[in-house]
Amino acid sequence: MAKLPITYYPNPILRKAAKEILDVKKPSIQKLIADMLETMEKNNGVGLAAPQVGKSLRLCVIRVSEITYVLVNPKITYTSAKKETDIEGCISFPGKFISIKRHEKVRVKALNEKGEEINIKAKGLLSRALQHEIDHLDGIVFIDREKEDKKARR
Repeated sequence: MAKLPITYYPNPILRKAAKEILDVKKPSIQKLIADMLETMEKNNGVGLAAPQVGKSLRLCVIRVSEITYVLVNPKITYTSAKKETDIEGCISFPGKFISIKRHEKVRVKALNEKGEEINIKAKGLLSRALQHEIDHLDGIVFIDREKEDKKARR
């Protein structure tokens, strides 16, 4: 395993929609998953998306309450109407913490590192982390959500 270099904003890869992964079991994807987990841990992150390490692939890793999630080609299938505001940071924006409004609960469908379909029902920090990392896969960075909130308040 190797710690990967972090891609920092305004690198254009962070604004690109990532490509679907066709073969989860491919050795290069398995190595990327292991390297991303190590990189997330070494950077004290809750989550990490492949574009944040320079790879335009629909892959993210999250660790909340000592549970690790590997999500390949994740899709949000449900969002609660109720939203909550909390402070977020991002590995690609060192030292920046902003208040973001996100859905209180979400459901996500994805493949795990073995290529098996998984469904996650989430609330709290896990819900927030899932939304944050899937945004990265769609080319959305958290400062975009801050701008949305300010527009909605006008």
